[in-house]
Amino acid sequence: MEILFKTLLIIHVIAGSIGLFTGTMNIVRRKGDILHKKVGILFYFGMLINAVAGFVMSIMHENLFLLIIAVFSFYLTATGKRFLNLKRLNDEQKPKKIDWLLTLTMFLFSIFFILYGINLLIHLVDFGIVLLFFGLISILMVRNDLKIYSGKIKFENYWLLIHIQRMIAGYIAALTAFLVVNNTYLPSIVAWLLPTVIFTPLIFYWSKKNAVKKINLKTKS
Repeated sequence: MEILFKTLLIIHVIAGSIGLFTGTMNIVRRKGDILHKKVGILFYFGMLINAVAGFVMSIMHENLFLLIIAVFSFYLTATGKRFLNLKRLNDEQKPKKIDWLLTLTMFLFSIFFILYGINLLIHLVDFGIVLLFFGLISILMVRNDLKIYSGKIKFENYWLLIHIQRMIAGYIAALTAFLVVNNTYLPSIVAWLLPTVIFTPLIFYWSKKNAVKKINLKTKS
């Protein structure tokens, strides 16, 4: 069993390093060109493999830190990629079973994070703040998924905006994991939340820059 864990750890570290490197590369350079897409594929598979290995390890060693990062990373990366294939939900397209499964799974884990976070805070454990934070963010993303699946779409290029938001958030998850594991100076809660505080403004900036509002034909006529 220990050999399996060490093997998964090696895979987890390598895949995470690929995700962190390629994610940084795509954040700092030009968006939308051929290189961006090729690097994005490496980021996608790196993050998924990292998340799956992390999830299994979190179960084997009952590691809540790994569980949070693994679940969050998988959902963000998987849905970020899936929405590129869901460009016509405002027309006749319907979400696939995999889309519903991803959203439902994240919803269940978000409830778990919130309830467990409340329990930790009741017992004066600061880590409960982290669980509540990620749980509430997850609930908001799940709510957004459901609105879009039901056709309540505000932007023509909703799929691009979701892709941008989820991939950057996936990068934040990878950076958070790296910082938490290697942190020796910062308070634990700061290490957990610092990447989110730093990079969330980029999500808002690029979302606003690329947003194309949906035209209401009834209002226009």
